[in-house]
Amino acid sequence: MTAARIFSILAAIGCTLGSFGQIADTAAVHQVYRSLREALREPASVRSLDLSDQHIRLLPKEISLLINLEELRLRNDDLTELPEEIGDLGKLRILDLSGNPIQHLPDQFKDLNRLDELYINGDCYFDLEQDMKTLSLLPHLRILHLENDGITLLPESISSLRHLEELYLNDNKLVTFPTPVLRMDHLKLLDLHHNPMNPLIPLELQQRGVLVRF
Repeated sequence: MTAARIFSILAAIGCTLGSFGQIADTAAVHQVYRSLREALREPASVRSLDLSDQHIRLLPKEISLLINLEELRLRNDDLTELPEEIGDLGKLRILDLSGNPIQHLPDQFKDLNRLDELYINGDCYFDLEQDMKTLSLLPHLRILHLENDGITLLPESISSLRHLEELYLNDNKLVTFPTPVLRMDHLKLLDLHHNPMNPLIPLELQQRGVLVRF
């Protein structure tokens, strides 16, 4: 085997090892923690925390120590409220509260300035009118899931979610088209399937190219 061939093989091996190293680094960065106790050992390094299906009744105040947290999933727990310290998660982008009997959002919720995607579907107890006012103070909220919330009428205050691009209202009890959405200038997708309403899309939304699902 020639020297050139040997160097070629070694170079290929080095490249492959380098690729494995990059994959390992990426995996470390995107590690999903599934225990708050484990996450609090190195709180500054935690980016994603999934505590779903753990029947958590109270989210401890120590959650505020996760200063770099970007994704928090709390699906199907037993939360009826959130601690005020939730507002300290300034880098949070995705929050999943679906399937919890949450009654209201704390005032500090408005401090989640980077929140981009919010799931509060399957939560039939929250104050829709008041919570929409709180959500309207979030400057980067683009995606909102309100599926299966027993909604019969959408409050006018939801129209204040000016930056919203995707709104999921499927599996509710809406009998008429939710006209407040007509004032959402950035809306691109509106999901209304499995609601007892006439599948008629307002001309204004048609002209704007909004995708409406019935």
